[in-house]
Amino acid sequence: MARGLDMIGDWWSPLIIRDLFLNLTHFDELVEDLGISRNLLTRRLKSLITNGIVERVAYQQRPVRYAYRLTTAGRDLVPAILALTAWGDRWARPREGSPILFVHESCGHQFEPTVTCSVCAAAISAEAVKPVPGPGGAAKPGTMLVAERLRAARPHKPVA
Repeated sequence: MARGLDMIGDWWSPLIIRDLFLNLTHFDELVEDLGISRNLLTRRLKSLITNGIVERVAYQQRPVRYAYRLTTAGRDLVPAILALTAWGDRWARPREGSPILFVHESCGHQFEPTVTCSVCAAAISAEAVKPVPGPGGAAKPGTMLVAERLRAARPHKPVA
């Protein structure tokens, strides 16, 4: 999780990713929509590009102007951004209602983003998850106690 958050950066980055997903792809559009300073947006976009989440594409040659779009890694972040948006709507929804609603293109229905099990498709809640040690688990900064506690827990036996 820490490595993923390090790639995303500060709290502006998910908003930038959201806006790019919503097809606000020009620098000035992002500045206007987010109310972010040009210097800060420049730094965040540079970091997102360096981390392979956003790419810069020339859309005009004279003068050269660029649009920004999500890479495959950036598009893979969209479901997490949608889930975070749903959490915000549940716990901090404006009185006027949700600012954005989502419609599933395949079925045409409005939906509320949820995290589901990749095997059985059941909705995931904190109570329904049992963390177990992974092959990369180690006692190091960020997981000093977690790795040890997971190893001390009973081993996970998958359901057949």
